[in-house]
Amino acid sequence: MIDPLGQRAPHDSSSLTQDLVQQALRHHQAGQFHEAEKIYLQALAIEPHHPDALHLLGMIAYQTARAEAAVDLIRKAIAIKSDAASYHSNLGNVLQSQGKLADAGACYQRALVLKPDLAEVHLNLGNIFKAQGDVESSLACYRRALALNPESAEAAVAESMTLLLKGDFASGWKNFERRWQTKDYDTQMRIYAQPLWKGEQLKSGRLLIWGEQGIGDEMMFAGLIPDAMRTGNRCVLDCDPRLKPLFSRSFPGIDVVSGADPASRPELEIASHLPSGSLPGLFRNSTGAFEETRSPYLVADPSAQSRFRARYADGRKVVGLAWHTKNRKTGRGRSIDLTLLAPLFNRPGIRWVSLQYGDSDTLEEQARAANAPVLIDPEVDQLSNIDNFAAQIAAMDLVITIDNSTAHLAGALGVPTWVLLPFAPDWRWQLNRTDNPWYPTLRLFRQPKLGDWPSILRDVASAL
Repeated sequence: MIDPLGQRAPHDSSSLTQDLVQQALRHHQAGQFHEAEKIYLQALAIEPHHPDALHLLGMIAYQTARAEAAVDLIRKAIAIKSDAASYHSNLGNVLQSQGKLADAGACYQRALVLKPDLAEVHLNLGNIFKAQGDVESSLACYRRALALNPESAEAAVAESMTLLLKGDFASGWKNFERRWQTKDYDTQMRIYAQPLWKGEQLKSGRLLIWGEQGIGDEMMFAGLIPDAMRTGNRCVLDCDPRLKPLFSRSFPGIDVVSGADPASRPELEIASHLPSGSLPGLFRNSTGAFEETRSPYLVADPSAQSRFRARYADGRKVVGLAWHTKNRKTGRGRSIDLTLLAPLFNRPGIRWVSLQYGDSDTLEEQARAANAPVLIDPEVDQLSNIDNFAAQIAAMDLVITIDNSTAHLAGALGVPTWVLLPFAPDWRWQLNRTDNPWYPTLRLFRQPKLGDWPSILRDVASAL
C-alpha cells in the first residue's frame, strides 16, 4: 500500500488552516492518531471544505478501523479536488480492505490516469487483478511497477508469487529471494559469518537449514530436506520448537535443533547456511523436478496414532475437518463458516473429528450453533503440541480442510486430504489443477467464482 501521507503538497488555503493541517500531519506521521484527529477537526471547523484535512482525517479513520467513515471523508475530499491522485489511490486502499475489489480497482485506475508513474498504485492494481483471477493483468501491473521502481521488493516478490502460481518455477524463484526486503515479511534474514549455501557439497563442516515464515511453510519446505541430504552434506535443521519432536523422528539422519543460535555452537561445525524457503530455488525449478518429492516425509508417533485411532473408530470412516484460520492477511477469504458445511454432514457412515485449532469450549459452542456433529477432542491442542496433532491427523481416513497448516501437515504425513481453496488461491496451489506437486496425496477443490463456497461444498459432498 502507498504512503497515505506523502503523495502531494497540501492544498493552498488560509494560513491558520494550513498551519493546523501541518501540525496534525506531524502527529499523524508519528502514529499519534487521536491528537492528529483533534487538530484536523479544528482545521475543518475553520474551513469545512479543506480537501487535505478531509482526506487525512479519512486516513485516520481507516488506520483506526473505521472504514465506512474513511470512505465518506475521502469521497468528500475528491468531490472538492478530483485531480488529486493520492485521494483516489487511498480510497482504493480502503475499499480493497472492505473486499470491494471492483470499486477499489476503479479508484486505482483513476489515480493512474492522473499520475501514471505511481509504482505502488500499479502494484495495488495488480493485487486487485490477482484477487479477481486475472493473473496476466496482475503480472503486467507488477512488471510496470518494477519498471518504474526497480527497488520495489514488494513488486518483485508479487511478480515472483504470480509466476509460481502459473507454474513457472524457473523464473518464479528468482525474485523470491527479495522477500527479505519487503515490509511485512514474517521472518528476518539471519546474518552469519558462514556463507549462504549454493547447492555444493561442502569440503568440511555441516549445512545449517533454518526455518522461516509460519508453521505451515516450515512443514512444506521440510519436504526438500531429503534433497539437501542427497548432496552428500551433513545437515542441521533449526526449526520452531513445536516441530522439533516431529522433525527429529522424521529426519533421523540430521541434527534437529531449536532455540540457541546453532551457528554459534562450535560442536555443530556449521560451514554454510540456507533459509528453508530458498531450497525450492535449488531443487524445484521445473514441474518435473517435483518427481523427487517423497510422500510421506513426516512420520507421526505410531503409538499416539494408534491411541487416537482406537478412540475415534466406531465402524464409520473417520474424517478430520478444519474450517478456519486467523491469518491476519488472508484469513477472511480462506475461512468457511461452519454452518455452510451442513451438506457434508448429511452423508452417512462418517464420524467427523475436529482438526481445528482454538479453545475447545469455543469450538464446542460453534459446533452446537451450527448443528454440526463434529467431535472436539479436548486432549489435542493443535497449536502448542504439533507432534500430538500430527498423530491425530495420521489417525484419519480422510482430512477435509481449508488452506491452513492442517493442509500442510496432512499432506506431509501422506494422509488423503481434500483442500478447499478460495477463488484466488495462494501461489503454492497453482491454477486449475486438482492435484498439488508439493503433496501427492492432496486433492484440490476450487471456488468457481469469488466467495462461492456452496459450489465447492456440493462437489465435496458428491465426492464423499
